[in-house]
Amino acid sequence: MLHPGFFILALFFISNSQAADFSQFRGQAGQGIDTQSDLPTQWSDDSNLIWKSKIAGRGSSSPIVVGDKVFLTAYSGYGNPDQNASQNELVRQLLCFSLKDGRQQWTADIENKQREDVYQGFITEHGYATSTPVSDRESVFVFFGKSGVLAFDMNGKQRWHVSVGTESAQRRWGSAPSLVLHKDTVIVNASDESQTLYALNKKDGSVVWKAEAAGLENSFNTPLLVSTADRTELIVAVPWEIWSLDAETGKLLWYAETELDNNVSPSMVEKNGIIYAIGGRSGASIAIRLGGKGDVTKTHIVWRAKASSYVPSPVLFQDRLYWVNDRGIAHCVNAKTGELVYQHRLNINSGGGRSFYASAMVIGGKIYAVSRFDGTIVYEPGDEFKQVAQNRFNDESMFNASPAVADGRILIRSDSALYCIGNK
Repeated sequence: MLHPGFFILALFFISNSQAADFSQFRGQAGQGIDTQSDLPTQWSDDSNLIWKSKIAGRGSSSPIVVGDKVFLTAYSGYGNPDQNASQNELVRQLLCFSLKDGRQQWTADIENKQREDVYQGFITEHGYATSTPVSDRESVFVFFGKSGVLAFDMNGKQRWHVSVGTESAQRRWGSAPSLVLHKDTVIVNASDESQTLYALNKKDGSVVWKAEAAGLENSFNTPLLVSTADRTELIVAVPWEIWSLDAETGKLLWYAETELDNNVSPSMVEKNGIIYAIGGRSGASIAIRLGGKGDVTKTHIVWRAKASSYVPSPVLFQDRLYWVNDRGIAHCVNAKTGELVYQHRLNINSGGGRSFYASAMVIGGKIYAVSRFDGTIVYEPGDEFKQVAQNRFNDESMFNASPAVADGRILIRSDSALYCIGNK
């Protein structure tokens, strides 16, 4: 007969194994914080690089880590500056790598199912593989815009494929939001494809609920799930408003008017029942208390401010909001008051365009911000900007993706390679 302690020990290992996963965009709950310590703050091609694996296609999606596997998406055949091809040749890929040594274990190719927005203008900044996968350890779920949402098993076999719309928003910027999981559903912000939020059954892709609204157009952020005492709220920022929906039913719980105008790309963060949002073309920031019913504009707004970001999302750490905006300016904001603590322009090569798309992340108590063309800036939290390091690889392709962290390693992807960083 097995001793009861065996079961406790087994549960301990299972729990810790699952806790080590980095299974969605920005990690646990999408907050962009990882508490692992003793991770490198400095690296290069010759230092603290555990492995590097080439990627055949491009992509702005971030890697995720599930157990000993790393997943990311890419696209090829169309939408590369050095390729003369038609959309008929566009292929999306879900790639699986070994966390241990970077060997590619399998590739699942997804042919283009529907004509996408033409590769011109703003879509050239991010391409056709922008949404980060999500996993529940049984399946990996991916979102490829007008080609739909797909589920694969952990060995790359397709389980289901569902369309969530084939429309285009007026600006034709393509798809961007990442997927999130709630209980037995996959949540999809199909703002560009159908101006609809979907909850799909994880097992077969059937629609559990959907919420259609014209106001979703130009909402490019990943929804935020927050559990309160009696419900789970699904928060999404749209131009000029923030909405909370019941994650079980898709019914609107409350909304608040904001100054986040025209289009909203940054994802939100939450702590102690307050959500924090930044974004918009002109730019604004806001803090709102959860709860309430209907229009909470006059009752639940904690503060409003002007500091903002066009694409990168904020991270909340020790009562301060941190982010580096697309122009390469590091921001620190008092999360309690909205007061701007500092702005600091980084000495960064912009590559002739926007300097940052990736969102800053707190790793082991320090802030890591991946630039598009000039390496990763590591700096200290606090009320003054103090840079620790600027780490570059010999890689001239774009770095649009936010990092992932698992098992004492930092994973960063570019348009040409996946890098695994650790103490070496």
